[in-house]
Parts: sequence; structure tokens; C-alpha cells
Amino acid sequence: MSHMMNHITAANRATLRTFSNSGLLSRRLMLKGLGAAVALPVLDSMLATHALGVAAEKAVAAGKGIPTRLAFVFQPNGVIQSAWFPKAPGADYELSESLAALAPHKNDVLVISGLAQDNGRAKGDGPGDHARAAGSFLTGAHPVKTAGANIKVGVSADQHVAAKIGNQTRLPSLELGIEPGRTSGNCDSGYSCAYSSSISWKTESTPMAKEINPRQAFERLFGGEENNPEARAKRAANRKSILDVVAGDAAKLKEKLGQTDRHKIDEYFTAVREIESRIEQAETNAKNTRPDYEIPKGIPKDGGEHLRLMYDLMMLAFRTDSTRVATFMVGNAGSNKTYPMVGVNEGHHELSHHRNEADKMDKLKKIDKFQIEQFAYFIQQLKSVKEGEATLLDHCAVMFGSGLGDGNAHSHHNLPIIVAGRANKTIQPGRYIVTEKEIPLNNLFLSLFDRMGASIDSFGDSNGRMSGLEG
Repeated sequence: MSHMMNHITAANRATLRTFSNSGLLSRRLMLKGLGAAVALPVLDSMLATHALGVAAEKAVAAGKGIPTRLAFVFQPNGVIQSAWFPKAPGADYELSESLAALAPHKNDVLVISGLAQDNGRAKGDGPGDHARAAGSFLTGAHPVKTAGANIKVGVSADQHVAAKIGNQTRLPSLELGIEPGRTSGNCDSGYSCAYSSSISWKTESTPMAKEINPRQAFERLFGGEENNPEARAKRAANRKSILDVVAGDAAKLKEKLGQTDRHKIDEYFTAVREIESRIEQAETNAKNTRPDYEIPKGIPKDGGEHLRLMYDLMMLAFRTDSTRVATFMVGNAGSNKTYPMVGVNEGHHELSHHRNEADKMDKLKKIDKFQIEQFAYFIQQLKSVKEGEATLLDHCAVMFGSGLGDGNAHSHHNLPIIVAGRANKTIQPGRYIVTEKEIPLNNLFLSLFDRMGASIDSFGDSNGRMSGLEG
């Protein structure tokens, strides 16, 4: 193994020699070992302050030189709108019942109402609003109604950005989820399951496969570039942390770093170990609590822990600049998951057809609040990471939303949309924005594309860029 370590880290030693001479560290530097490649968080040594002086220090302080990251989080089945949207717009808005968990982050989010995804509407195709809600959510296109192989919708917003900037990171994009995806079969009134289980589309007929298993998502982020499954199996058999096999590279690197960067590395490694431990515990719990049923390895039995692990992995992907574009489906379109952790034992989709029955609506509010609590956790994780003079959240734009407004009415307007983060000082959060009239959700995408260096003139049914994000 030591021979392999020496072989793999030769490129890193060359990088460290360059670093010793210039005082700058490449963002592409990775700590490597047998079957593992650990990307680094953004360090002061990666920023151009050492060589370029005061002007560069000011640029870094302003967020220049630190990349912007973009994420989209999809919630199925709409929301109870009366408990979701605040009462009055502006910076003095009061968080609603369903958004209460965002209180510590009120100044870090934009709540937006009035956005619509018109191509989620039937347009003569009859029922199937859940499938259309997911299929159109990020594509802005109308899904072809078919349960066969001739699926067709459009390139999604995340994949448009990935095509423009994905070559700047190890992973062009990251797709995560909670429920398994299917690419065939009828999942909603004649619409293919591909539409219901995918929001990310590489081409108009190619959905991106999402990862729902925390262990496999972790290996995708930290598995070696040589993709050595035998090495990973050996590491697992010996119960070695991913960090144990890169310890040699880590020690050499830390000798070259200043105190602040050493502290950042230690803090980051602690976070990685903690997530590894939680994944292992989830696997153990799944095996011990359900011996009569084969649970996919690595998927926690606890739904809240599953969500938080996937949010943490997305945070690590952004923190290490492994990718700058991610999507996360907290449930497939039409998901009928139960939420016993908040006392809801009926299926989500079943409840969404509430017919204004108070008991069902109260249970749906509990689901909405639970999902916002997990999203607030993600925001806190991003806020806790320092990057330059700001935080990782300050360098992100994270959109949380649903392709349905009112799940009972199957409406595709007045969508529940939240944007967290400042996107490198190009978004001014801490407000509730109410549009004067219905405007396309795709207008927001155009504005986000600009902030990612992926500008285009139009997307879906866009009729301009969304104004007001800057304040």
C-alpha cells in the first residue's frame, strides 16, 4: 500500500513544491490514497492574496475568486399555502407557520410568491399533474405524455449550468434523492416514471440518475479517481476511514500550511469523519432493526437522518469545490411516503388530496414544517463553513421549491419558492418578494444562470430575467 501511496501522490508532491515557491495552492489539489481521493476545502492558500497584494485581498473580501455554487431542492405534492406564505412582503416580513424553522436564517433567505411553471399544466393532456410538476420543474418544458421509451421533456436548469462550467470541477454536477428512481413504466396517469423520479435532465430524453444511498454518494465524492472497487472493499473490510488512507498526504500538506489553514483542514476532517460514522451507524441500525427485510446498504431507517446525511454530502461537495451544481429530490413526484417522526402515518400524496378537510391539512402542515426544518439544517451547515471573509452560504444560491403550488388543486402557479444565500453578493436576501403578476419560474433561472457564468437569452417560457433579487 505504501508503494501505491507514493505512486499516487507524485503529482501532489509536485504541487506542494510549487506551493512552497509561490505561496499559492491549487484548488484542484487532492489528498490521495489507495481507492480514495479527498478534495480540499477552500483555503486561504488557494486565494490569490499572497502574490497579488492589497488589491487581491479586497477582491477576495468581496467574494471574487471564490466560486458561486447553485443547488435546487425539490419537494413533492405542493404545500398548504395558507400556512406557507408570509402575510406581507418586504424586509419586515414575518415568517409563516410552515417556515418558522427559518427564523435563525431569516436574513439569509428570499421567500418568493407569484412564480409559475406553465408547462406543468395539462395543455390538453389530461391528468398527470404530479409527473408534469417534476418533469417541468427545472426544464421549463412540457413532458410528452408517454409511459414508453419515447420520453421527451428538455434540458434542465442544473444541466445547462453543468454543460457550461462543469469542466471546472471533478464532478460536473451532483444528483441526490431520497426515493429510488425509475426510467420506465407508468407512474402517473400515462406519464413515464422517468418524469416523476427525475428533475435533472442532461438531454430532452436523458434523465440524470440520482443517488439515494449515502454510502454510495460518499464514495462518489471521495472514491479514488482510479475507481478501484477492490481498494474500497479492502478499506471497508479493515474499517478504515477514508481519511486514514490519505493520512500521509495530509501530514505533508499541513507542514506547508499556516495556522488558519491547518485549523480549516482539521475542522473539515472532523466533519468528514462524523458523516462517515453516521453512515456506518445508519447501516448498522438498518441491519439490526429489520433483519427480516433486505434494506439497501447505507440508507438510514430514520427519514430525518437520511435527509440530513444527503444535505451534509451536498455541503461537502460544495465545500470541497467537487462540483458547483447540485439537485436534491426530497421525494419523488406524487410521493406517498409517511412521516411517523412527526406523527403522520398516512401517505403524503394521499393527504395532499385533502378536499379542505382540516385534519388532513394539519398533517400536511406538519410535513411542510418538517421539510423546512431539514432545509434550515442545510442552511446552517453552509453558514458554519468559513470561506475567505464570508461563509459558504454567502457563495451559494440554493432554491427550495415544489412544482405544484396547491397539491389539492394541482395548481402550477404561485409555487412555494425559497432562495437561500447571497451568490457572491449578487442576491440580497432577508425579504419576502410578491410579484405583481404571475411570472415564469424560468425568469428566475435566467437570473441564476447569469450568476453562474452560464447566461443565455431565454429558457422555457421565460419572458425576461427576474428583477429584484439584488434588493
